[in-house]
Amino acid sequence: MAAGDETEWRNRWAAAIAARALPEVERLVAVSTPSGDARAAEEIVDLVVSMLPADAGTERVPCSSPAHAPDLVARLAGAGEGRLLLVGHLDTVVAHDAHRATTRDGDTLFGSGTIDMKGGVALSLGVLRALAEVPERYAEVVLLLVNDEEFRTEPFAHGPRFSGFDACLCFEGGERTAAGEEAVVVRRKAAAAIRVEAAGVAAHAGAQPDSGRSALLALAAVATSLAGLHDPHGDEALSVVPTMISAGEGINVVPGSGELSVDMRADDEASFGAVIGSIPGDIDGVSLTTERLRLWPGMDMGAAAAGPLERASRLLGRPIAAVSRGGASDASNLAPHLPLAIDGLGPLGGAAHSPAEHLLVDSLEDRAAVALALALAILAP
Repeated sequence: MAAGDETEWRNRWAAAIAARALPEVERLVAVSTPSGDARAAEEIVDLVVSMLPADAGTERVPCSSPAHAPDLVARLAGAGEGRLLLVGHLDTVVAHDAHRATTRDGDTLFGSGTIDMKGGVALSLGVLRALAEVPERYAEVVLLLVNDEEFRTEPFAHGPRFSGFDACLCFEGGERTAAGEEAVVVRRKAAAAIRVEAAGVAAHAGAQPDSGRSALLALAAVATSLAGLHDPHGDEALSVVPTMISAGEGINVVPGSGELSVDMRADDEASFGAVIGSIPGDIDGVSLTTERLRLWPGMDMGAAAAGPLERASRLLGRPIAAVSRGGASDASNLAPHLPLAIDGLGPLGGAAHSPAEHLLVDSLEDRAAVALALALAILAP
């Protein structure tokens, strides 16, 4: 396509994607998909397949987490040379009994998973449909949608599968800069989660309180100590956040066992070793065992993304900024295997993982245009 044709194609498809994305988000959110629910995952995969372009072939591949439903791979074959991967996830952190259906208030669409990340899934489907119209621009475009992003504790399984691709675009929630420029994520922190298990001695809280060894107090001491290492503005940009604690067998029993969960983020995964090493093996007769549940690598694609972002900005007719974000995503897991990974292609919104989760409807067309410009820039540098 000539430059004028590219502009017409992008504008036409950005409007079409936005118009279709809103009802598709509502349909996707209507299916409650807490991570680990295989039946719900199968239901939403069937729904997504019904939204794919007619030319897309589909494949179910084993999920990184063994107990989860298989992930979905949708593939377009073209007559060009580039190979582009689009990435998203279908699971949410919201349990069925807390799931919130979509409601709209002006420009704001509320609902569980709207921004994390069923809004992004809808945009990725739209980009796939747009690219189906121009097969001469690529050899292959693949959409990977996984079912375990929110609670994965096993290593990510799909990196080697796509190691021959030129780039991936991940459709987690988007953002704009303070100056109002459209932005995408090129840097992410490394992330890890640990669990500390405590084995104390249970005892009657009234008759023999001093005979017990409280797992609860030991875990509380660990949580307080670890929280003291939290320094997100320091040299290592390290965040250490105790997130869940449970202990005790009864209201009148010294807690004999319990566990503590902790989330950690840092620029470099090496920072996590000192945090884990600071946890003692015993506190006041309570034995402590620490287990690392997951480790997600950091991502720094600033240099690799500079050229594609410059070309995409020219195609779009306005700047696309490169920004950093603290949270981990599957772009981080794919980055070690591909020359380029860019995240944050989804719509604008906020309050992910909370009852106030929402996306901004008016951002759908602009964010679709950003994703289309980046796809063209990557496939036809």
